[in-house]
Amino acid sequence: MTTLWPRLEPLLPRVSKPARYIGCEDGMQQPRVDSDLTSWLFAYPDTYEIGLPNQGLQILYELVNERPDASAERAYAPWIDLEAEMRTHGLPLFSVDTHRAAGEFDIIAFNLSAELVYTNVLNCIDLAGVAVRSAQRSDAEPLIGAGGHCAFNPEPLADFVDFFVIGDGEEVVGEITDVVGAWKRSGKRTGTREGLLRELAGIEGVYVPSMYEVSYDGAALVEVTPRYPDVPPLIAKRTVADLADWPYPRRQLVPVTEVVHDRLSVEVFRGCTRGCRFCQAGMITRPVRERPAAQVREMVSAGLERSGYDEVSLMSLSTADYSGIAELVRDTVTGCGDGTAGDGADPNRISVSLPSLRVDAFTVDVAAQVSRARRTGLTFAPEAGSWRLRQIINKLITEEDLYSAVRSAYSQGWHRMKLYFLTGLPSEMDPDTEAIAHLAESCARIGQEYTKRASVTVSLGGFVPKPHTPFQWFGQNPPDELARKVRLVRSALGRNRRVQLKWHDPAASTAEGIASRGDRRVGAAIEYVWRKGGTFQEWSERFDLSLWEEAMAACGLDLDWYVHRHRGGHEMLPWDHIGAGLHRDFLWQDWQDALAGHGLPDCRWTPCYDCGACTEYGIEHIVASPVAPNGGSQGTGQDLATGHVVPVELRPRQLAGAGAPAGGGA
Repeated sequence: MTTLWPRLEPLLPRVSKPARYIGCEDGMQQPRVDSDLTSWLFAYPDTYEIGLPNQGLQILYELVNERPDASAERAYAPWIDLEAEMRTHGLPLFSVDTHRAAGEFDIIAFNLSAELVYTNVLNCIDLAGVAVRSAQRSDAEPLIGAGGHCAFNPEPLADFVDFFVIGDGEEVVGEITDVVGAWKRSGKRTGTREGLLRELAGIEGVYVPSMYEVSYDGAALVEVTPRYPDVPPLIAKRTVADLADWPYPRRQLVPVTEVVHDRLSVEVFRGCTRGCRFCQAGMITRPVRERPAAQVREMVSAGLERSGYDEVSLMSLSTADYSGIAELVRDTVTGCGDGTAGDGADPNRISVSLPSLRVDAFTVDVAAQVSRARRTGLTFAPEAGSWRLRQIINKLITEEDLYSAVRSAYSQGWHRMKLYFLTGLPSEMDPDTEAIAHLAESCARIGQEYTKRASVTVSLGGFVPKPHTPFQWFGQNPPDELARKVRLVRSALGRNRRVQLKWHDPAASTAEGIASRGDRRVGAAIEYVWRKGGTFQEWSERFDLSLWEEAMAACGLDLDWYVHRHRGGHEMLPWDHIGAGLHRDFLWQDWQDALAGHGLPDCRWTPCYDCGACTEYGIEHIVASPVAPNGGSQGTGQDLATGHVVPVELRPRQLAGAGAPAGGGA
């Protein structure tokens, strides 16, 4: 191995935040470097401070390094100042663990958490000295892999990535290591790379784009077909059946410089069946799998002791739904697993962060337990301002649900909170948009009953329809319409100093729409943006919609066709050959129910709807409690007839085939 550190170190005084590139974190693995080992470079296509906390990357990093026949290191996208120095001095992309050149690894695997990092993926591949397009790579070059939520529509990156992992990676990473390791031991003979990719395509949950032919009829996608009979026509996602078998990461990385989410993070459950129709994560990660409470306590206790953190984030898509959440929070803040103060533990030492709070499950009890330590900000996500619109998106929380949660928080000493909303949702009208301001003002007034410092921040994002959701057929609002709706909320708030409004750039939502629902042809536009210098498009100071518009036009692609038009039920979608576990007719029926304003209860505590996530994979929800925490509103005991605007009616789903599109289940 040749380390690049002697060449890198002299460049660091010339760049901002040089600590991004040195490694040496507490918890860093000690990777072995040997020609006989199968080597992975797990790369996050954004800066170190964004990528280091990523749990998926850290889990796989540990798992591979536990194997006797493999090793893993990490890389992050260099910021533009270091990239310029690297290109000037001929320095390739490197790992932060040993500062080994990326091109020396067998596999470079990217985590895809957001679509606007796609140009960074191409930039990192190029910086590694690897051919950007997979068809142009030699047998000697590393394999390029990718996974993460965005991989559920892999087509925009299909020409650049050799293989995608669809779904959970804990099991499949070992199977890929076995196949690549055998190929490496055979000498990587010339002309055998395609055979290797064909073998990888036979692993459940692995999609190899080069093994499929794509055909079009004008603008329309017609078919995605395997090139060989042993390549599956539908790539089914991988699902870890029981989180108890995977208590990772055991040694969370503790950074040497400031990063986002700089705290201990413990995943308490995976999956969500609340059924929010806009939420891709909730759809593609089903079923719900709770981690045993004893294991959570052990991971928290050991992690805090090892890392030195005084704050822990209990992670999931809806943490307040975790069975026994109040008791878990209580035990965490008291410093030990049995609910007592322990050996001199300071009851106020540990702070608990509960991301993704569901307002109808956030009680005074939970608020009281969380407030026993330092109070960080609370974030609730009503998503829509009116009850009418919340029925359409299946976010079945009433105004009273929200006000009760807000009152619980303010009564326990909080003085600030954030409310997250989407605008541009299906059937949204101006009164729905203005209702966002009214909800926020009402929450601020409740806060003033408890503290003069009460404040509310409204975070407003433009809705981008995502694959494998009931809204995948919806045409998103253009940026000028989203901007108008932002102005509408701002006007409705007037000069209210208790409420602050922040919003996501509507133009960025358009570019996200290109990448999220694009087909394989969109890859050319992504490459165009990259070659024009369009990296770090997630960063507002770097984003430029005109560059994306120019790219689409230069590649002969109609932006409006890809982003703003509604799709028909019989249209083939670019991701239809990717199996997220959800039947297509289930999603279509849920889309029709949305348009009719019908809600769908959470199937964790109600009968199965046969969406496919459990029945197709022979697994089931793992939930400790037979009832929802706090008797949450979605079919679990709370009266939905009083939504303050329009009552919701819950009705049985139609039988499969009744009004559903052709093509059957996904």
